[in-house]
Amino acid sequence: MAVTLYGYRYSVYTRIARMALTAREVDYTTTEVNPFADPPDQTLTKITPFHCVPVLDHDGFTLFETSAITRYVATRFPGPALIPTGAKSAARMAQVIAIIDAHGYWPLVRQVFSHSVFRPLVGQPGDADQIAQGLKAARPVLKSLETIAAEGLVLAPGHPTLADLHLAPMIAYFAMAKDGQVMLGRYPCLRQWWQEMSQHPALIATDPGLATLTPEE
Repeated sequence: MAVTLYGYRYSVYTRIARMALTAREVDYTTTEVNPFADPPDQTLTKITPFHCVPVLDHDGFTLFETSAITRYVATRFPGPALIPTGAKSAARMAQVIAIIDAHGYWPLVRQVFSHSVFRPLVGQPGDADQIAQGLKAARPVLKSLETIAAEGLVLAPGHPTLADLHLAPMIAYFAMAKDGQVMLGRYPCLRQWWQEMSQHPALIATDPGLATLTPEE
């Protein structure tokens, strides 16, 4: 059985897929591809028409879109359950993933983290307006996640699901920004969730290694 994950090491979506594979103890290899390369990375162009990461190849079965990959991993390979069996919990899991993808990724990662942390690390200026816009857009996202975490069906200590794996890399980046960390602290249930999730072995094992970034990257 050959499992290969094509991804970009600093991508939160690549990390989500890697976390799912790690949590299920799947033996896999990674191939680094850059969705931001100019000219386009030809390896990535050959496996997805959308030029996005990650892409999973399992014995010739190619799959892209992160939520599809994680659901495949969670059902195809043995390991700890990542999808709850109860209808309400499963629905909340799907809701969390949808909230993150539709409303959370851009402000948390592409605005707050990118302009506060990533761009300065690679020698590029951050945009204060982008940070401010991101923080404003992050509030309803965090508020909705706080309500869901307080309910206890998902984002619950000791019972990680695909919702936890999808959210954790986003919060990891968001909390690296000082303003993001302060804002996260205003949501006690979400903060408690993050304190536990930040120690999850799959998150630790998939650390992208931002400390190794250079201005050329």
